[in-house]
Amino acid sequence: MFPNPQDALPLPPRPSPERYKKLAKELVKACKSAESDAIRRWSEEWVEALVKLSGLRIAQGLPVRIQRWIDEVEEFAKSQLLGSEPADRRCALADAQFVIARSHGFESWPKFAKQLTALAQKNSSVSRFEAAADAIVSGDVATLKRLLRKEPELIRARSTREHRATLLHYVSANGVEGYRQKTPKNIVEVTEVLLNAGADIDATADVYGGGCTTLGLTATSVHPERAGVQEALLRTLLDHGATLEQPSIAGHGQSIVISCLANGRPQAAAFLASRGAHLDLAGAAGLGRLDIVKSFFELGGSMKANANKEQLNEGFVYACGYGHYGVVEFLLSNGVDLATQAGGQTGLHWAVIGEHLDTVKLLLRHNAPLEVENMFGGTVLGQALWSAAHGGDPRAYIAILEALVAAGAKVPERHVPVNALVNAWLAQHGSRAEPGWYWYGEKPHREK
Repeated sequence: MFPNPQDALPLPPRPSPERYKKLAKELVKACKSAESDAIRRWSEEWVEALVKLSGLRIAQGLPVRIQRWIDEVEEFAKSQLLGSEPADRRCALADAQFVIARSHGFESWPKFAKQLTALAQKNSSVSRFEAAADAIVSGDVATLKRLLRKEPELIRARSTREHRATLLHYVSANGVEGYRQKTPKNIVEVTEVLLNAGADIDATADVYGGGCTTLGLTATSVHPERAGVQEALLRTLLDHGATLEQPSIAGHGQSIVISCLANGRPQAAAFLASRGAHLDLAGAAGLGRLDIVKSFFELGGSMKANANKEQLNEGFVYACGYGHYGVVEFLLSNGVDLATQAGGQTGLHWAVIGEHLDTVKLLLRHNAPLEVENMFGGTVLGQALWSAAHGGDPRAYIAILEALVAAGAKVPERHVPVNALVNAWLAQHGSRAEPGWYWYGEKPHREK
């Protein structure tokens, strides 16, 4: 969880500094308790009370879950107050205060306390910034305009949370606190209001390693895509002068096309490429542009000076993930490493995730490794089960599982329940369902 700004907990409408001081003392008491689950119970009570007080409705699609918040707060609290060994147990009030501050997305207790004091003043700049952020993600143009009229300087203000985002960053529904990652249908109008008020279009936020602009965050965000407004929003930002080629524009030091491909936004990548975004070998491969891919190679098959092995391997993985069969076939004949990973997954992992059976079979014919684990500790077959459990087409995954097993992949003796069709297939192959386990995030977890 920490220090990921997106996992920050919401604040209640009228947060009390005194209540938070008492809450920290209660965490210290839980730490000193002889009951092994005391910190767990403290985490549950606090998170559930916060969600209720804030009136937060966790709709489908929001990247937050109450159970995940509880688990992560518990884990972080234990790491800070207990240490790794019994002799390390501190149970210090300062550590408890730090846990609470970090849980809300602040770097320290003093900074968090300053936020609480400012929020207690209805007309403070901090209160108005928070109200403006809420207006943006709810599409409340009237409130947003009123706040900007009252305090024009708000347009250049930054969040006091660790991500230091401007109001404009909130239109991306990315990088900021997860419970605010929403895209209203009128987000283009909201964006126009902010830009006409003087928002710095290339301002950066301290997320994903820093240097992220609104354009980069919008291009890699799932929420505007789901709302059907991503291209219109990107066009608006570009028309107002947003820079395409900026270091780490969407984080992790990647170009904007590669960032889009890494985050499952190929349509945004293609749109930005059409608007002049640079395409290297990896980007061209990920977009399926075989003509451009071939331009990076000499007739004899060697790469030209404007390409390198890293781009070759990365592009191969993305081509697998997006089902660009012809590009994959071409790169397989030009020295690509089948075990290479991008985004923590091999090309075969990516092809499985994308349900590209023809690409899966092509890779298997070239002896792609079956038991290499991805960043989540999953083999290719394990990834297929996870994908089938999280919205993939069960029938498509049955065919993929059959191909993997035919190539030598090992069916687990026990499995976490997936869905009726896949569960039946696993049972036919001698795998038993594991009672008391469930899928949580990318890994199986046992019920507590």
